Amino acid sequence: MRTQLEHTLLSKITDVDSLKRKIASWKFLGQKVVFTNGVFDLLHTGHITYLVKAAELGERLVIGLNADTSVKRLKGDDRPVNNQESRALLLAALFFVDAIVLFDDDTPLNLITELMPDILVKGADYTIDNIIGGKEVIANGGEVKTIDLVEGYSSTAIIQKIRNQVT
Repeated sequence: MRTQLEHTLLSKITDVDSLKRKIASWKFLGQKVVFTNGVFDLLHTGHITYLVKAAELGERLVIGLNADTSVKRLKGDDRPVNNQESRALLLAALFFVDAIVLFDDDTPLNLITELMPDILVKGADYTIDNIIGGKEVIANGGEVKTIDLVEGYSSTAIIQKIRNQVT
C-alpha cells in the first residue's frame, strides 16, 4: 500500500491528456503555467538552480522529460544513466515542481503545442529565436524566457569525471 507521500509524488507524473486538464484548471484559476524540458539525467546544482528560477516565473511548473528512447537517440547508447521512472520521481520530489510528463520525440514541439504554456523556459545557452516551440507559444500570447546556467555543472561533465576516476 502506498503512503500519502508516495501517492503525492506519483500523482505529479502524468500523461498528456490528464495534464491538459490540469493546465486548463490552473489557467482558469488565473495561474501562470511555466514549461521547461530536458533529460535531467543526474540531478545537480545547475538543474536545481535552473528549475527554481523557472518556477519563480509563474505559479505552476511543468517539466517535459525526455523518455529513455529519446535520450538514447540524442545522447548515445550509454545514456541515460538513470531510467525515466527514476528521473521523473526525483523531479517529482521537488516541492516546486507541479507536473512531469514524458515525451519520446527528439524535440518537445508536439508536447508544447498541445499544452500551450503561458511561459516557455530554456537555459541561456539557447537564444529565444531558436527555442523549439517558442514561436508557437508567442503566437498564442505567451512568453519565452531564458535562464542563466550555473557554470561548471552538467550531467555529461559529471559522467565523464566519474568515468575518468574509474579508469
